Amino acid sequence: MSDDNAADSPANIASENSFSFAMGEFTAEFPRDRFYATNHMWATELTTGVWRFGLTAYAVRLLQDVYFLEWEVEPRVAIALRAQIGSIESKKAESDLYSPVAGSLAKINELTIDDPSLINADTYGDGWLIEIETTDITRLLDPDAYAQHLIDAWEVAQRTIKGQANH
Repeated sequence: MSDDNAADSPANIASENSFSFAMGEFTAEFPRDRFYATNHMWATELTTGVWRFGLTAYAVRLLQDVYFLEWEVEPRVAIALRAQIGSIESKKAESDLYSPVAGSLAKINELTIDDPSLINADTYGDGWLIEIETTDITRLLDPDAYAQHLIDAWEVAQRTIKGQANH
């Protein structure tokens, strides 16, 4: 499949446990046992009202080789939806990180601060980022809704990439 056709292809269901999305020659995998935020973070509920968040394979692929992670907030602080909470640097980009939900920051994954490459190596495991106490989960997408969001986001990303290449 060429890069031009990838934007037109829907996300493919790989199994009942995951789905995949073609990003040009790369295929990103997404567990179906999670929820997703439009800012390309995954979410899983640890205990009632406490949610763990990390970057999706889509975000990690666009960033490539994460090597620095910095937080602007500390645990037990209230955070608003879309509030800037940190930044991430990689081979491809520097990006601000924004809260996918409103709530209270419960925990930061110290392992990813010490070794940000965990984000690349174990995106859906030890590479998680933060835990938030929240009831603001209506904004989170189920896997099928996130798959559609990926299709829409990839079209925008492709236009941006092509626009940058033409300058």
